[in-house]
Amino acid sequence: MADFFNTYGSLLVSMVLGALLGLSLYLPIMAGQLSLASPGFYALGGYIAAILSTTVFNTGAGFPAYLLLLEMVIAALVSGLLGVAVGIPALRLRGIYLAIATIAFVEVLRVLALNLDITGGAVGIFGIPQPFSSQIEYLWVALPLLIVTMVLIYRLERVRVGRALIAIREDELAAGAMGINPTYYKVLAFTLGSILAGIVGVISAHFLNTWNARQGTFDASIIYLTFVLIGGSRTFLGSVVGGIAFTALPEVLRGLADTGGLPVWLAQFLRDGRLIIFGVLIVVGTIFFPQGLVTPKVFRGK
Repeated sequence: MADFFNTYGSLLVSMVLGALLGLSLYLPIMAGQLSLASPGFYALGGYIAAILSTTVFNTGAGFPAYLLLLEMVIAALVSGLLGVAVGIPALRLRGIYLAIATIAFVEVLRVLALNLDITGGAVGIFGIPQPFSSQIEYLWVALPLLIVTMVLIYRLERVRVGRALIAIREDELAAGAMGINPTYYKVLAFTLGSILAGIVGVISAHFLNTWNARQGTFDASIIYLTFVLIGGSRTFLGSVVGGIAFTALPEVLRGLADTGGLPVWLAQFLRDGRLIIFGVLIVVGTIFFPQGLVTPKVFRGK
């Protein structure tokens, strides 16, 4: 068992982080908003952790775990405030127009990160201190965060706020006629997703030990969208399953490519064609599984 965790510890942590990022995108989709802003807030949280840990909290030898929690709180506050600031004007848009606006937001943050000295420019920030001695120990932070997030979203879907979000997703005009304020609830869902993405960025920055502008790109938006659409956009469990499965998929494909016996071009495609494969999965999945692989009917036995 120890050998298993030593070998696959990094992948296990990445799978949990992938599930959390899927949930950060699921929250605005829960209100019927196709927002692709999660990579931007994810990158923002990572930069906050990288800058604070290498300058403000630079403790020399060792990095206390409580400082990681403090960074998570700071990233949550900053991401939440920015989420409100971006969400109020952006969420007046709908559908593909909102998706384009949030992609533009991600690109603006990426260009800023490439050109600011505090973010390290195109090179990024290296040598981010590690609060744990091994990568598998990040599960002690990431896994409880995933469990708590799942419980909170489960409860959210069953209280008045969650029912309002679902009503807006199903028919915004009808929800407004029933006295629900669509703008308020859409901004709330967008902000909650932003906060979660920022927190995950903090954990990832320390986990990866380096951070740069490649962490928040349009490519990442497509990957996170795959988590939700193929996993299932009608239940939070779909995003969790999608995040875990599609985070592990590149490693599975790389393993197939390294087994030998495959044509060189096919092996290279399996190693480097992740985005193409994800794009094909989105197209095929939306045709044959419009609600994703995991739907509420699965748990009702229908």
